[in-house]
Amino acid sequence: MEFAYSPEVDQWRTRLLAFMDRYVFPKEKVPQEQIEASGNPHHHAELIEELKVKARAEGLWNLFLPDKEYGAGLTNLEYAPLAEIMGQVWWASEVFNCAAPDTGNMEILAQFGTAEQKATWLQPLLEGEIRSGFAMTEPDVASSDATNIQLTILREGDEYVLNGRKWWISGAARSHCKIFIVMGKTNPGGADRYRQQSMILVPKSTPGVTIVRSLKTMGHLDNDSHCEINFENVHVPATNLLGEEGSGFAIAQARLGPGRIHHCMRCVGAAQRALELMCQRATQRVAFGKPLSEQGVIQEWIADSYNEIEQARLLTLKAAWMMDTLGKKAAQDEIAMIKITAPEVLTNVANRAIQVFGAAGLSDDFPLAGMWAGGRKLHLADGPDEVHKRALARSIIKKMVR
Repeated sequence: MEFAYSPEVDQWRTRLLAFMDRYVFPKEKVPQEQIEASGNPHHHAELIEELKVKARAEGLWNLFLPDKEYGAGLTNLEYAPLAEIMGQVWWASEVFNCAAPDTGNMEILAQFGTAEQKATWLQPLLEGEIRSGFAMTEPDVASSDATNIQLTILREGDEYVLNGRKWWISGAARSHCKIFIVMGKTNPGGADRYRQQSMILVPKSTPGVTIVRSLKTMGHLDNDSHCEINFENVHVPATNLLGEEGSGFAIAQARLGPGRIHHCMRCVGAAQRALELMCQRATQRVAFGKPLSEQGVIQEWIADSYNEIEQARLLTLKAAWMMDTLGKKAAQDEIAMIKITAPEVLTNVANRAIQVFGAAGLSDDFPLAGMWAGGRKLHLADGPDEVHKRALARSIIKKMVR
């Protein structure tokens, strides 16, 4: 395994860091200020739109897509350090059209979409003209087991009719969100519980689609707008089906592999930023006669944080390398490992940094509280830690016990 950055990746990193230093870091607070000034918690910040134009003009666009027809043609291993850089600021990924849930949705549209579906929805997503949602989680069942999903997608002539509820659908309340990829059951009574599910494209404007509410996260109504949505007798053309009936579970697994590793890459970047802020603060503040950076407990936190970040980074690179060289299935243990590890490292490091900052760390004057909350969400998003540990343990036992 060779994890050294290639000359090409070094060039990408240099260009991306230069953009971040010029346009993103100096204006880190501006999008939130614009959102608050609008009076709409789901307002699309003007700065992000302005920077999307600049990023695209500089060729820093759709970096996550390995298919050169649609994106930069980078492997997972090559994209990892770029996603890490973007992950240092909560809104930066969107500037480069590399934000979730759009990345995962674009990947499955590119892989499973028909020519018509690609023209209608993938192309405007690639252009950054619209955003999308991924509707999988439900309020009435334990959605960590996807076979529990209850929303129905039933065929009626040339249409499918959807009935059910979803929640924690990221971005759904934002005006730029125009399309949902919805997972439900086309064959609820099927003998094979892994072939009951399908995925279908549902425009947000379709009659019967109702945004019930945007759920608060840790007491805050954040810009990501994690929504509860009702689908009541929602009719869409049969041509909106992704893949074939019964392929929903397989498509979900294809989507979640890259999606999970992208989250982990960004986690590493956020944790790195938290550590840098912690070190800067520790050298600037004095308590009990000497700088915080000379206090033994602070030094221990800094050393532990550096170790943990480096371990998470290397494990993420290994998983990326395995996905590229051996395929997603061969890398499933490593993907599970990083999905467990990366959010834990982020929340640990952000928590230590908050402690070093004192009460200021809890405020919005610094990004640490937001980093911690974002990391905490990822202990649940794309599968809770416990599900990944269960899958990993089963795989380990199978390897160890012959």
